[in-house]
Amino acid sequence: MGVTDKVWDALTTVIKMNDKVVGLAATAKDQQARIEKLTERVIRLEATLDVLMRTGGGGSSGEPKQLPGS
Repeated sequence: MGVTDKVWDALTTVIKMNDKVVGLAATAKDQQARIEKLTERVIRLEATLDVLMRTGGGGSSGEPKQLPGS
């Protein structure tokens, strides 16, 4: 194999690697968006749980509910 062939193979490999990196970057961006949406949902659930625990959760006893172990 000549020098030209080796250089050509190296350039081809770099181009293929670049395509893979671009694909991985897109995947990482999508995953980050999903994580941020899930984080927002967890925050809303925590706020709702906090409100329910402070108000007694709609129970008839009139005492605030507590999670086990808290």
